[in-house]
Amino acid sequence: MKAAVIGSGSWGTALGLLLARNGHHVWLSGRDIEEVSSIQSCRENLRYLPGFILPETVTALPFQDLVGPFDFTVIAVPTNAIRGALTQIGADSQIDQTPILLASKGLESTSGKMPTDIVLDTYPNVPVGAISGPNLALEVARAIPTAAVVAFNDLLIADKVRSAFNCSSFRAYRTTDLIGVELAGALKNILAIGAGLSDGMGFGDNTKGALMARGLREMLMIGEALGAKHETFLGIAGVGDLFATSNSKLSRNYRLGEMLSKGHSVEEALQLIGQVVEGVSTSEAVGAIVRPLKIDAPIFEGIGLVLDGRLDPRSGVRLLMERVTPDERISIRQ
Repeated sequence: MKAAVIGSGSWGTALGLLLARNGHHVWLSGRDIEEVSSIQSCRENLRYLPGFILPETVTALPFQDLVGPFDFTVIAVPTNAIRGALTQIGADSQIDQTPILLASKGLESTSGKMPTDIVLDTYPNVPVGAISGPNLALEVARAIPTAAVVAFNDLLIADKVRSAFNCSSFRAYRTTDLIGVELAGALKNILAIGAGLSDGMGFGDNTKGALMARGLREMLMIGEALGAKHETFLGIAGVGDLFATSNSKLSRNYRLGEMLSKGHSVEEALQLIGQVVEGVSTSEAVGAIVRPLKIDAPIFEGIGLVLDGRLDPRSGVRLLMERVTPDERISIRQ
């Protein structure tokens, strides 16, 4: 198949590499003209994913030079950059005539919208879906076995798209729970920041286990309120991705939390990481979603206060430990 990949960072490059290894032709597009020119000439993303030679079936080019037709399009830019990317892509790309798969994992900070909704603002008649799972870019590039979930409202389209990714090191399952897959991918980033904070402050596995379990409960409650399915959060896109992101130093969100625990400000940590950390902007959006729904989400709220600089990490832990312990439940309807 012919696939357009919008986003030439580590994640977009890893997905383009995976698709090319599977025998597909890939047009890997990026915002930075010099950067994509370097990728094209060196056959390697020296800045974001060095050490992996791209097959000749990968063509790197700027957004504005993307020309279709394609069988499907993958968007792998940070969530807050989706609107800007779509404005730079010309009509000749014909991506509005293909299924569009969102690999971005976040919520738009200004609107609280999910990536697929952002795309629909521009292309209201295009089939849009999402892919999510425990998929750290470097491990995908190394062909370390993993799995993901591809979500479309139309299962026939989901089958077509996921077949392009399936191979001996990557298994893509399908679902129609688009809301659940996107929410799980976005919300786990905030909890991964919390995991990095916990580890960075020297707390043990007991602490992180409790934090992740209660955080997952909050994810489930938010998902339920927005119409997602519980089983999505208990599967690959939920627990699977949460476990990987909350335990790996390859995770930018985890690393940011760890840096905050050592006294760095959010701005300093982001500068040191050198890439977008989706959990930061997603945390801004979650507060606007949770408050009107009247969902009790103290972990998401606490991490948000730490990111805002209104609460230091240790004070946040103390507040959580001093809370009255309610009944254990995972549904807002119980």
